[in-house]
Amino acid sequence: MNSLISYFHKKKDAGKTLIFVVLTVAALAFIAPILLILMNSFKGKLFISDVPFALPASDSFVGIDNYVQGVAATGFPLAFCWSLFITVFSVTIIVLFSSMTGWYITRRNRGFNNALYFAFVFAMIVPFQMVMFPLTKVANIFHLDNPAGILAIYLGFGAGQSVFLFCGFVKSVPIAVEEAAAIDGCTPISAFFNIVLPMLSTIAITVAIINAMWIWNDFLLPFLLIGSEYRTIPVAVQYLRTGYGSIDMGNMMAIIVLAILPIIAFYFSCQKYIIEGVTAGSVKG
Repeated sequence: MNSLISYFHKKKDAGKTLIFVVLTVAALAFIAPILLILMNSFKGKLFISDVPFALPASDSFVGIDNYVQGVAATGFPLAFCWSLFITVFSVTIIVLFSSMTGWYITRRNRGFNNALYFAFVFAMIVPFQMVMFPLTKVANIFHLDNPAGILAIYLGFGAGQSVFLFCGFVKSVPIAVEEAAAIDGCTPISAFFNIVLPMLSTIAITVAIINAMWIWNDFLLPFLLIGSEYRTIPVAVQYLRTGYGSIDMGNMMAIIVLAILPIIAFYFSCQKYIIEGVTAGSVKG
């Protein structure tokens, strides 16, 4: 009997070791491109093409020259401000309106609301390429082709998944707390902002992280709607390409590093909420 138990323990330990090795390899596979970009951002452009996997040496190391030249060539400070403006305000309105919509659909479980819920779910599977040309035309007609107007468009694209997650999480919030608030004289709106919304903080942070990573790195929508007049960072990076198609890889590597640092810092500061929020929003209720 003891030998059988020992066998199963060894088998379990071997399984854990195998899982650890697989996850470590997967982690390295995801981290390697970032490290490669960081390493090459300190090398001359000719060395990046010739020896992309070599560490910077005395003859290839250029210090922060790539960063200085890349910032000057792309107008990075202004592009950073536009990306920050669009990302912060888009995420804010997505979280606010999606949470209110998810709460209303869940608490008012009627035929129209059920149809509205499935409309949001359907919006999750519609590819952007299917609607980008009519969207560009509509945005021009209604004067949404500017940094303020693009916020409404991001709300439309981000609402599908966000409402879906909020609906799942609201089901885990006891309705008794809202009934108690109503007895104490709270209106539904007051009860939502003072009681329900603080209880949705976990899923709200999850929704914010998911949408912030998407909007910060989005190239196609800002490029189509606001173009070169209000360059975001992904759009500004494209202007490192010259008229003949050549690219200064050193400058591009440096700007890519500067572009991903803020969103990586934001992700790591909030990552503990992601699994908890997605899990609760998917299986509870």
